[in-house]
Amino acid sequence: MTIALYARRKEWPLTGVTVRLGHSRVHAADCAECETKQGLLDRIEREIALEGQLTEEQRSKALEIADKCPVHRTLTSEIDIRTKLSG
Repeated sequence: MTIALYARRKEWPLTGVTVRLGHSRVHAADCAECETKQGLLDRIEREIALEGQLTEEQRSKALEIADKCPVHRTLTSEIDIRTKLSG
């Protein structure tokens, strides 16, 4: 949605966006760029398909914009979950 809104604002010829996600658990030791080095961590693999006659520059910018999506930013930030019983 963030990509589509950005493309519409820039008047790009984007006609569709499809995002596919995969989730797995991997050993932290197998992730060179991860801060966590022990145990398992969650890995989300994302594949983005852009439809329309976009230039390579527009396609590259769309990937940058995908990382600014509120959901992406939430998933890549530190998360503090606090639970309480109600009722």
